[in-house]
Amino acid sequence: MTTQSATTTTSHYFVENPSTRALVIGAIGVVFGDIGTSPLYALKECFSKEHGIPFSPDAVLGIISLLFWAMIIVVSIKYVVFVMRADNNGEGGVLALMALVLRTAAPRSRWAKVLMMLGIFGACMFYGDAVITPAISVLSAVEGLEIAAPQLSRFVIPITLVILIALFLIQRSGTSAVGKLFGPVMVVWFVTLGLLGVYNLMQAPEILKAFNPYYGISFLIEHALQAFIVLGSVFLVLTGAEALYVDMGHFGARPIRYGWFVLVMPCLMLNYFGQGAMLLTNPAGAENPFYLMVPEPLLIPMVLLATCATVIASQAVISGAFSLTSQAIQLGFVPRMRVRYTSAAEIGQIYLPVINWILLVLVVAVVISFKKSENLAAAYGIAVTTTMVITTFLAAVVMRNVWKWNPALVTLLGLSFLLVDLAFFAANLLKVAEGGWFPLLLGSSAFFLLMTWYSGRKLLRARSLEDGIPLEPFIAGLLAHPPHRVEGTAVFLTGNTESVPVSLLHNLKHNRVLHERVVFLSFVTRDIPYVDDEQRLSCKDLGGGVFILKSDYGFKETPDVHKVLDLAQRKLGMHFELMETSFFIARESVIPSKLPGMSMWRESLFAWMHQNGAKPSDFFQIPANRVVELGTKVEI
Repeated sequence: MTTQSATTTTSHYFVENPSTRALVIGAIGVVFGDIGTSPLYALKECFSKEHGIPFSPDAVLGIISLLFWAMIIVVSIKYVVFVMRADNNGEGGVLALMALVLRTAAPRSRWAKVLMMLGIFGACMFYGDAVITPAISVLSAVEGLEIAAPQLSRFVIPITLVILIALFLIQRSGTSAVGKLFGPVMVVWFVTLGLLGVYNLMQAPEILKAFNPYYGISFLIEHALQAFIVLGSVFLVLTGAEALYVDMGHFGARPIRYGWFVLVMPCLMLNYFGQGAMLLTNPAGAENPFYLMVPEPLLIPMVLLATCATVIASQAVISGAFSLTSQAIQLGFVPRMRVRYTSAAEIGQIYLPVINWILLVLVVAVVISFKKSENLAAAYGIAVTTTMVITTFLAAVVMRNVWKWNPALVTLLGLSFLLVDLAFFAANLLKVAEGGWFPLLLGSSAFFLLMTWYSGRKLLRARSLEDGIPLEPFIAGLLAHPPHRVEGTAVFLTGNTESVPVSLLHNLKHNRVLHERVVFLSFVTRDIPYVDDEQRLSCKDLGGGVFILKSDYGFKETPDVHKVLDLAQRKLGMHFELMETSFFIARESVIPSKLPGMSMWRESLFAWMHQNGAKPSDFFQIPANRVVELGTKVEI
C-alpha cells in the first residue's frame, strides 16, 4: 500500500511557501470561512421571536453558555483533537474517512456496503450545505445595510444576487490570485471580531459568568421544549466544523489546529460574549446583535468587511463542492465530467463547469425564495448535523478497527460525541417544515443519483464480464495466427484487463489489422488520496509487442493519458510518438432491459446519465485527432 505523509499531501496544495506560518494563514483564509461568519446570524436566530423565549439576563447567559460549550465540545474536542487524527494519508473529509474504514471491512460484505452508503450519504449532505452557505452568508452580511443605511433596504436582495452571480462567474478563471488575499483578509476579519467583542465586554463584563456551564444547563431545564428548539439555532455556530476536517489535506492538521486555538476560537468566543454583553445593556439589540454591537461610524466599513468575509466563506464551500465531486468521480459514484485545473502550482484548484452552474441556479433560487437570512437559518443545519452524526460513527469504527483502541474507551468517546450530535440533529429536525426540507431533498436526491450510477456501473461490469473473452489466452491465440500487422502503436483504454476490450474486437472485425505495438491501458483508483509516481505504473509483457499497462491513481487525482505515457517512457523505457499512436475507446450505449438488476425506470435514468457523461477522450485528455471511438450496445 502506497503511503504519503500529511506534509507530502499538503505540498500538493501549498507549494510556494511550505512554512507553518504561511500554512496557518492560508488555513485561516480557506478552512475557517464558514464557521468564521456564523456571528453574523447565529445569536440573532437564537433570540428569534418565533422561539418564544422570554428575554432576560438569565436567558442571555444561558444561550451564550450553550454557544461556548457547544464550540468547545464539538469543534475543539471532537474535531480538532480526535477526528482530525483519522486522516487518510493526510486527507480528511467523510469520503476519505469512508475509504479508510472500508479497508477494515471484508470486500463486498454487507458491512462494507453499509459503511460505503453512510459515507456517500454524508458526502451528499454537503451539497445542501454548499447551496445554503453562500446564500445565508452573503445575505446576512448585506443585511447590515438595513441598519447602516435603512433607505437602501430594498436593494439587499439585488446586491446579494449580483455578488453571488459574480462569484460563480469568476470560478472559471480560478482563485489562485484571489486566494492569496483570503488569509490576510480573514485574519483582519477575526481580529476585528475579537476587538468588537472586547469593546462590548467592557460595557457588561458580567457576561463572563456564562463560562460556567451551570447557566446553560439551567436554561435547558427551565425552558425545556423551547430551549430544545433553540438548540437548532445554537448549532449555527458549528456549521463550519466539518470544513476543518474536509480541508485538512490542503494544509495539514497542525496549521489548522494552530489557527483554531491561537486566533479563530478566541476571536469567535470574544465576539459571541461581546454580543451577549451588548444584549445585557440593550435588549432591543436582539433584532441584529452583530451589527448593533458595532459603533455607528464603523457600520459601513463593517458591512464591506463582512461581505468580503462571506464571499471568501462561499468560495471555500464552492471549491469544496468541486473537490468532493472530483473525488466521487474517481471513486465511481458520479459520471465523468470535464475537470479543469485553474492553477499550475496548486493541484487542489479545479473547476467543474456543470457543478458550478447547477450551484449558481440553486443558490439564486434559494435567495429569491427565502428572501431573509433568518428564513434561511431555518433551512440551515440539518444537512451538516447529518454529516456530523455519520462522521462520529465512522470515526468510532476507525478508533476500534484501525487504531485498535480499547473497546471501553471507544464506546465512551463514541457515545459521548454521538449524544451531543443527536441532540443537535433532533433539534434541527424541527426545522424540516420551515425550510429544512430543502437541503434534505437536495442531499437525498444526490444520494439517489450517486447510488443509481454506482449500481448501474456494477451491472454494466457484470454484463461485460459475462460476455467477455479472457484476454491472455485470446492474445496468445491471436499472436499464433496474427492478422496483418501495421506500423504504429494502438492504445486500448479498458476498465478490465482480464477481458478483451470490445474496441479491440471491433477493430479486428472491421479493420482486420493489428498494430505492431498494442497497449491495454487501465486506470485504477486506489483508496488513498494520492499515488506517488514511483508506484504509479505496472506493466506486463504478453509478448509479440503486446503489453498490459496499469496506472494507479488516488481518489483526489484525475487521470491524464499524457502524463502516463511520459511516465512510461521515463520509468519503463516505452517510447510513445504521439502522432504514431492511436487511442481506441469503446463508446457503450446502455439499453435498459427486463434482465435482473434495477427497475426499468432507474436503468433508464442510468442510461441517460451514461449518455450525457463526459467523453472518455475529454476526461482522460486525449488529443481528439488521435482517438478512434467504436460503438457497442450493452443491455442491463
